[in-house]
Amino acid sequence: MDMDTDENSNAKGKEGQGKLIMVILVGAPGSGKSTFCELVMGSSSRPWVRICQDTIGNGKSGTRAQCLKSATSALNDGKSVFVDRCNLEIEQRADFVKLGGPQVDVHAVVLDLPAQLCISRSVKRTGHEGNLSGGKAAAVVNKMLQKKELPKLNEGFTRITFCHDESDVLSAIDMYKSLDLHNMLPHGCFGQKNPDKKVQLGIMKFLKKAENPSKTCSSANADKNSPTSQPTQEKRESCDKKEESSCRMSRNVAMESEKGESPGVRSLEGKITQSDPPTLAFPSISTSDFKFSHEKAAEIIVEKVEEFMDKLGNARLVLVDLSHGSKILSMVKAKATEKNISSTKFFTFVGDITKLNSEGGLRCNVIANAANWRLKPGGGGVNAAIFSAAGPGLEVATKQQANSLHPGNAVAVQLPSTSPLLNREGVTHVIHVLGPNMNPQRPNYLNNDYDEGCKLLGNAYSSLFQAFISIVQDKYKSVKGINECLGSTPPEPQKHSENSHHKFKRENLQNLEISKKWKGSHNSTEGLNQNNNKTVPKKSKHWGSWAQALYDTAMHPERHTNSVLETSDDVVVLYDIYPKARKHLLVVARHEGLDQLADVCTEHLPLLRTMHAMGLKWIHKFFHEDAPLVFRLGYHSAPSMRQLHLHVISQDFDSTHLKNKKHWNSFNTDFFRDSVTVIDEVSSHGKARIMDDERLISMELRCNRCRSAHPNLPKLKAHISKCQAPFPSTLLEDGRLVVEPSNAPLS
Repeated sequence: MDMDTDENSNAKGKEGQGKLIMVILVGAPGSGKSTFCELVMGSSSRPWVRICQDTIGNGKSGTRAQCLKSATSALNDGKSVFVDRCNLEIEQRADFVKLGGPQVDVHAVVLDLPAQLCISRSVKRTGHEGNLSGGKAAAVVNKMLQKKELPKLNEGFTRITFCHDESDVLSAIDMYKSLDLHNMLPHGCFGQKNPDKKVQLGIMKFLKKAENPSKTCSSANADKNSPTSQPTQEKRESCDKKEESSCRMSRNVAMESEKGESPGVRSLEGKITQSDPPTLAFPSISTSDFKFSHEKAAEIIVEKVEEFMDKLGNARLVLVDLSHGSKILSMVKAKATEKNISSTKFFTFVGDITKLNSEGGLRCNVIANAANWRLKPGGGGVNAAIFSAAGPGLEVATKQQANSLHPGNAVAVQLPSTSPLLNREGVTHVIHVLGPNMNPQRPNYLNNDYDEGCKLLGNAYSSLFQAFISIVQDKYKSVKGINECLGSTPPEPQKHSENSHHKFKRENLQNLEISKKWKGSHNSTEGLNQNNNKTVPKKSKHWGSWAQALYDTAMHPERHTNSVLETSDDVVVLYDIYPKARKHLLVVARHEGLDQLADVCTEHLPLLRTMHAMGLKWIHKFFHEDAPLVFRLGYHSAPSMRQLHLHVISQDFDSTHLKNKKHWNSFNTDFFRDSVTVIDEVSSHGKARIMDDERLISMELRCNRCRSAHPNLPKLKAHISKCQAPFPSTLLEDGRLVVEPSNAPLS
């Protein structure tokens, strides 16, 4: 860092921005600390230094004092620091925390992953920097976890982030990767589930040569100042019953709430567990303010639940209402019983949908909102409560997805990392859904037309459940990806008592079946990876309701006369609703079965040429309006909208809708497949190469002309507005760039 940059950073720091960050990683061997550092440092624009005690002594293991010296030196050089040690005890962290100050924020990232996973990784890995692998690793991990002391803010941390599974780790990695020199993260404690839990239950059962399980349980729950004593048989039985009770908790939660009992008094161990299945909590749509018939609504709910039951895998649906005397809950429960719908996959629950975890003990990662058509806060009931609980970030995130909603449709919105609903309740997504209205005082009044109303309500629940399934599948894909990156492998079952062995086997067989279902929905024919010439599976996506808009427009252009610019037998042309440049068109195929580029084969060559020709036709129309523009035509490797569509986009990228790294990299990396290249590949090989690699989307920001790197999008936009460098030579070949013939050459 040069002197000017350093002075600027210090100046910013006085205003609460631009501080250095020291991240103290806390986790057992095998929890992924080193991989966390590598993934962040590999793509972050903020300068980081990794301090690892396993290599601090000229590539060999060193001391804590050496780590402290290196951390101090890095901070003095104006670099942020990762402290890659286990740091499981307060004493081990204390001296590092003291390095914080007015110019240095001290964070803790706690990789509190399951002990079984850490042990499995440690035992099976090779070439570890600290030579910790094989049989001795299991004993070391277990010993460390027995002494674990979770960090607290009063130690001197400004921020603590808890990661309990691979998806949490992935989110934390993305969060730190996105920080530039002047970005900072909010202060506070995020993601903590059980502050008093010291040792994860059952870790000794995973070891082949385990100590007495009762001794482990006793040690885990004893006061650290009290003497250790051998537990009695009565205590051992009590410990086993407690663990068994924790496993039964999720199965009994619905029954207890229906009886009017207070599920909120449960222990935190029963409230949130690693095995909690993906769960959607949803209110009854349209039966409150929209005055829809409870009887008809109950029939439709049960009908749609039954329809989607086989698509859920191990996921759950929960119908929620505030009142114990709820009419709709009683009706739905009775009808679901008549249909023999599994009570473990669908049940009713009494509670506040915004506090199901903290007050009801029910972990739901997705909740549905009975929204208004404007997708705005306000009004009353569920809509007002969810917007209030989620914080202002929900409204901002919703606007990025849609400005309004038609009855019968749903839109899924991922909550920002700062949302209280995410950090307090564990809710990752809110799905807005709009049903039919039978209230003359509200918009879209149907005047008691229940034929149309039942159709719309059925569509609303179908859209809701399909959106939830898409979220679950996307989460599974992310978790699988981080597992592969971290080198994790599922632990092999160990034999103990006959009952525990059969229980473990049943659970793993069930998980295997679920994995097969999910994997089967993703894998189909194969495409080629351009980077390494290896085949990668083509993905057959489950499209949410919002992603169906292009398909609907292509198949029924007569319904969309206000947006369609041109129609032929093969294509429709329309403006991108969120253009990423001054001119941004979509040429959409009108053929069934062509959801995305991966579906294209040799027989579609005439269609590809037609789409390209249509794009060129509109480019030449634009030249009459703004001749200096330069255009590119191409396809996204993994589109977000269903139905094969060609992007025709000017290379100025001057648009308020271009908001983040994903937007930029989806058009300026190999993720964007040029139309002429696709036609050549399909003509030669029968298919196009699919560059569906998430690393392409997360690459550093580079100018599309001179390829210079920039730390953030505003700086990149400022640069490209002035850059006059020639385009890269690869884009100047075979008409990949289209320029008005009378203009000066591009190179």
